[in-house]
Amino acid sequence: MPRSLCILRLSAIGDTCHVVPLIRTLRHAWPDCRISWIIGRTEAKLMRLVPDVELIPVDKRHLRAEWMRLRRELRDRRFDALLHIQLSLRASLLSTAVRAERKLGFDRARARELQWAFTNARVPARSREHVLDSFLGFAEALGARERVLEWNLAIPADAQAYARGLIPDERPTLVINPASSHPLRNWRPERYAAVADHAATRHGMRIILCGGPSARERELGAAIAAAARTPLVDQIGRDTLPEMLALLARATVLVAPDTGPVHMATAVGTPVIGLYAATNPKRSGPYFSRAWCVDRYPDAAQRFLGKSPEELPWWTKIERPGVMDLIDTTAVTERLDALMQQRTPR
Repeated sequence: MPRSLCILRLSAIGDTCHVVPLIRTLRHAWPDCRISWIIGRTEAKLMRLVPDVELIPVDKRHLRAEWMRLRRELRDRRFDALLHIQLSLRASLLSTAVRAERKLGFDRARARELQWAFTNARVPARSREHVLDSFLGFAEALGARERVLEWNLAIPADAQAYARGLIPDERPTLVINPASSHPLRNWRPERYAAVADHAATRHGMRIILCGGPSARERELGAAIAAAARTPLVDQIGRDTLPEMLALLARATVLVAPDTGPVHMATAVGTPVIGLYAATNPKRSGPYFSRAWCVDRYPDAAQRFLGKSPEELPWWTKIERPGVMDLIDTTAVTERLDALMQQRTPR
């Protein structure tokens, strides 16, 4: 039975959301095990809502300084195992500051970015898994085989009050998070606006835009609001990560491309209509909402690469100009209609 474990996963928001069921699984197997998590500073602002886990935030912009700091902070500590679940050379360099008898990484076929050179143990070999499932492979490698697919994040009272101010009643609410970290994963603003108009006229829904504070995201939100005939509440750049989580928890449904908030919504039980063409929802889609996703990844693979998804490496992204145009408005509104027809009141 491990007494102390260290998880190394710096980013991004979506992937850190996938770490939480791993922690729940480990905690279920070994309630008294001390779990520490080396994580990016931005992501730590959200993951501080996970109870009974020691967060060790790292500023990813200053690798050398943070590596030296970690060496000092962890010099007198030794873990039973390091769970190295990030495929990046930056993370692997930080892993050298962690003293652990067992340094567990992905199997050789998946240990890209030289991760294999920084570990001395491997998870069971798997192929074409969802990212969350691949993380749970680390628990299995340690002997924890009963999966716990739960998040149970402790949303602060002030964040809940923020969300109640925007969604104060039982009126169905559509939240749109229009921007991904990569602009070529983003849908056209006039198409988001058309979905918003449909949701308001067909289902009487309240429409809220959310997202980060970057100029690109604000511009996209403004373009959607300008193109829509129905009034929108534009909250882009106006909330913290815990406040966004609370907002998603009160929403009826989220519409978004491949971006971190689709996994935040999953964590709080809100269905997601994901817009996927540049990336594969079978690998990185919202875990419990993959059936609701509009999946044009096979079309993109054929059109831009001349291959089927099965012929491509599992992690292949097709971030090409025009790829998201493969998703038409009707496909999204049909998903919304079907979801609204079978939803049950919260």
